[in-house]
Amino acid sequence: MGDNQSWVPEFILVGFPLSADMEVLLCCVFSLLYVSNLLANGMILGLIWLDVRLHTPMFFFLSHLAILDICYASSNLPKFLESLVKHKNTISYASCAAQLFLYLGFACTECMILVVMSYDRYVAICHPLHYTVIMSWRLCTVLAITSWACGLSLALGDLILFLRLPYCRSQEVNFIFCEIVAVLKVACGNTWINKLFVLATGAFIILGPLSLMMVSYIRIVLAILKMKSKEGRRKAFSTCSSHLCVVGFYFGIAMMVYLVPDDGHRDEQKKILSLFYDLFNPLLNPLIYSLRNAQVKAAFNRVLQKQRAS
Repeated sequence: MGDNQSWVPEFILVGFPLSADMEVLLCCVFSLLYVSNLLANGMILGLIWLDVRLHTPMFFFLSHLAILDICYASSNLPKFLESLVKHKNTISYASCAAQLFLYLGFACTECMILVVMSYDRYVAICHPLHYTVIMSWRLCTVLAITSWACGLSLALGDLILFLRLPYCRSQEVNFIFCEIVAVLKVACGNTWINKLFVLATGAFIILGPLSLMMVSYIRIVLAILKMKSKEGRRKAFSTCSSHLCVVGFYFGIAMMVYLVPDDGHRDEQKKILSLFYDLFNPLLNPLIYSLRNAQVKAAFNRVLQKQRAS
């Protein structure tokens, strides 16, 4: 791989056609959103760690969701912000490979964690008397480890297939970071195996979990409708609505990016959707869960009271 026809030292990320002043302005705005993401998800992690009342399976998985939101935003946003400041959109081959693997790994793992969270809600509402027995800490740990292993394994498959390809023509990647579909377009080798694997991975990690969540929530809704207490129905709907909001944002955008056929005219739309994924989705998750969850708000108030008392 030492010759010019099989090795590319760096890629050029095309990004958005912006003036230098606009790039600086957007860098300030995006940096603020990124820092807000870190603080909001960090706050969720801190509350779960400090308050023993949040040491439950639901908040155990929520802590993993917060970690994933921090990680996958951090896998490519710092490099994007750096390119806006320096007006230099190049990225080395090794950095591109690392970015591709980390982003896919964290995104796939989040899909699995969201499925596990829906199962947790299903057990809590449909089998409340057996909840503590079914959702034991051993099972929760196994589900979390399996989610991470599955997500990172799928990303590793994409990485291995990416590394086998030569890049000997145009080095310009029409995207804001090293996204797998965009990078494959500049490869000069046969990419049909890569594209097939991406499609199969997308179907498995998006349609599979989405189907399981739909089954869970259909059974949840039926169980809620059978409840005689209005307060019980309200509380049950409240605990599920936060998760449904997150699922709607996350899987809706993922399907538009990876499962809708690429006709060659959607590149700019995909860039905007991916930027939304990186900037707003990780920030929405803690806001949705903290604003709509009474336990999180109560934990936040208890922490504030302790700080004032000390």
